[in-house]
Amino acid sequence: MGFLRDKCLIFPLNNETLKHCRPFSCGDNDLDDFFSRDANNYARQLLGKSYCFRLEDDMSEVICAFTLSNSSIDARNLPNSRRKKLTENIPHEKSLSSYPATLIGRLGVSREYGGRGIGTELMEFIKQWLLEPGAKAACRYLTVDAYNNIQTLKFYETNGFKLLFSSEQQEREYIGLSPERELKTRLMYFDLIFY
Repeated sequence: MGFLRDKCLIFPLNNETLKHCRPFSCGDNDLDDFFSRDANNYARQLLGKSYCFRLEDDMSEVICAFTLSNSSIDARNLPNSRRKKLTENIPHEKSLSSYPATLIGRLGVSREYGGRGIGTELMEFIKQWLLEPGAKAACRYLTVDAYNNIQTLKFYETNGFKLLFSSEQQEREYIGLSPERELKTRLMYFDLIFY
């Protein structure tokens, strides 16, 4: 039982859907702007597909929204300890330099529905959805560039995600960011094979 499964329906988040909905706000201006203005163009450029759950009893109400894109984790440039941790459960004969992943590019829950566990339920839905037999492509990992703040990192950790790098310094070096620049996001991953 869950709110999304019992009371909502999933739709592509595009201009056609949005013209039948009230404005969606998760309380983050960047995310709100993306879902209301950029998601359709993002999909048209084949950069990601966005979806939303709408309330079945009031289809004008968007409860949550998310965007998925193809991605990968390049193991070649990871520190040895991280590469070993990432690949420890992959059979040696299947070792690759890069592993298929799906990136959660954006994710937001309506401010009106915050604090009800909907974000966690949405994470469970995404994990199951990617593992369905009818999925069009396989991916081993679910990844996210999580906002680098305590609340967001805790949310993803609670949902089974791990930091790809043990320190911000390692991550800055990996992405080529100078030490004095702020690290706005942290790379995190979830191994779908253990779901």
